[in-house]
Amino acid sequence: MKEQDRNSSAKKYAGSGFPALSRSFVPSVFTVMNMVCGYVAIVMAGAAHFHAAGWFIIIAAFFDVFDGYVARLTNGASEFGGELDSLSDLVSFGVAPAYLVYNFALSPMGAAGVMVSSLLVIGSALRLARYNVVNRESRGDSFSGLPTSAQALTVVGFVLWMLSDPLLSQARLIAVLSWMTIILSMLMVSKVNYQTFPRLNLDSLRAQPLQTGLYIAVFFCVLIFHAKAFFLAMLLYILLGVMRSLSLMVRQTVL
Repeated sequence: MKEQDRNSSAKKYAGSGFPALSRSFVPSVFTVMNMVCGYVAIVMAGAAHFHAAGWFIIIAAFFDVFDGYVARLTNGASEFGGELDSLSDLVSFGVAPAYLVYNFALSPMGAAGVMVSSLLVIGSALRLARYNVVNRESRGDSFSGLPTSAQALTVVGFVLWMLSDPLLSQARLIAVLSWMTIILSMLMVSKVNYQTFPRLNLDSLRAQPLQTGLYIAVFFCVLIFHAKAFFLAMLLYILLGVMRSLSLMVRQTVL
């Protein structure tokens, strides 16, 4: 009797099989790797390995791009994946760059340095929360507020530039990074309109040839001139968004 029960249980288990992996599993793996890179960046910044910390944030940004691409490719977008993505972004593009800024330059300020660097965490959290409240599918080809990843890459570009070519004294470095942190935090929670990066395919090239060509040129400049060009490219992206929003505001006022 017991043997029959075991056989029937085995057949039932074999018939049911292992549960199939959901479509959101693969993009979620990339999202988790984004979070892991952010955590490693925090550890590296705490150990004063600022080069490594910066590069892990950059790698996290690549994973952040790939998880969205894979989700579209596999039709694996889900509410769970969206929430996980926001949590990962907060770690990699909020906490990690804030801790990098603090350990790299703002720690001599003491409590004031903690408060200033924490603005990047607060701004990132508010920016991501607002993004989650607004329907992700309705954002079209633009963002409201500076994306958290763009803010983090701007910080990383500046830190890597200063590591390779220290142009500023400690006092000036503290002042520049403090103001940069404040401005980037304000831009994240602002209503400044930023365009999404075009996808590198034939459709994007036909629809936005100048913009796509500019991004490709910037990419090669970064390969040649490294950190300086990387920071200047991110700065250009930020300024273009501000100018674009100001021009829209002027046109709406005039009309």
